[in-house]
Amino acid sequence: MLFVRPASASDLDELERMARAAHPVLHSLPRDREQLATRVALSEDSFRAEVDFPGEEFYLFVLEDSDTGKLLGTSSIVASAGYSEPFYAFRNDALIHASRELKVNRKIHALTMSHELTGKSRLTGFYIDPSLRTPEGEAAAHLLSRARMMYVVANRKRFSSEVFSLMLGVTDAAGASPFWEAVGRKFFGRDFEQVELESGGRSRTFIAEVMPTYPIYVPLLPGEAQRVLGEPNESTLLAYDIHLEEGFEPDRFVDIFDAGPVLTLTVDKSASAGSGEWRPVRDGAVSNGTPYLVAAGGAHGFRCILADLNGTRADGAALTAAARDALGVHEKDTVRCVPLHQASGELQ
Repeated sequence: MLFVRPASASDLDELERMARAAHPVLHSLPRDREQLATRVALSEDSFRAEVDFPGEEFYLFVLEDSDTGKLLGTSSIVASAGYSEPFYAFRNDALIHASRELKVNRKIHALTMSHELTGKSRLTGFYIDPSLRTPEGEAAAHLLSRARMMYVVANRKRFSSEVFSLMLGVTDAAGASPFWEAVGRKFFGRDFEQVELESGGRSRTFIAEVMPTYPIYVPLLPGEAQRVLGEPNESTLLAYDIHLEEGFEPDRFVDIFDAGPVLTLTVDKSASAGSGEWRPVRDGAVSNGTPYLVAAGGAHGFRCILADLNGTRADGAALTAAARDALGVHEKDTVRCVPLHQASGELQ
């Protein structure tokens, strides 16, 4: 059975293996073992801490196969993006250029450096094993990604009321970004991946020092750079759709490096908040039921699985012994349950 739990120091070897396999490189999963150990230690401290408001906490989750003990993915949450330094993104503005004399009135899109996302909680660090990147593995990807929002909803004081996620932008087979080539390289004079590694999750001072401070007029960019503006990379389309299922929506922001889309969500309007219910655990198993995300463990011992359930809250959550073990619960304990897929219009 697959389940999501907080990462621990004993996972370091498996995390290092996944870090080296991840492409592009994840900030939350550095390939350097010492840096990775520091990130894991910060995550462990964050889960253990008593938190009254979001700060510099970082929460790293892993997807484990309980049958083999193998880790098959990671995902993470940054409690407050840009906590020590501003988090930078481009804001896609529409500027009006008009002349009464020439009878001209044009709306021109321009990209302006912004740090308005600073302080909001951020979902990041999503990586899933290639063996699960199949139609059959789609449910596992949902579990790994959306377990984060299950944790956010259950621990509201630890996070901001608004959450965002930055999707990878369009790149070619060699990993080159058309937008970076048109904009970023002109200012940094370096390859996209090199600056990506140095950027610290878009919160380094050198970004403001080097990137343009004046608006960039979109019509002046090469056509290829314009076409990829706000478009997700093909490899992230599943993750993009999973975010939409949770209730995220594209915002007016794009990534400053590859122009990937920024998706935002108010926690109260998320599927995990709006469709969640507490159910008492009972022994049993459901065949051909409705798939649910099922979470337990509170702030410090969080666990999340997928399970088929039937009926209503009063019917409880019928879970097998393996499912109860994965969640660390017993009969008559309560678990939070959210349908994996929302009925059309349910969150409207």
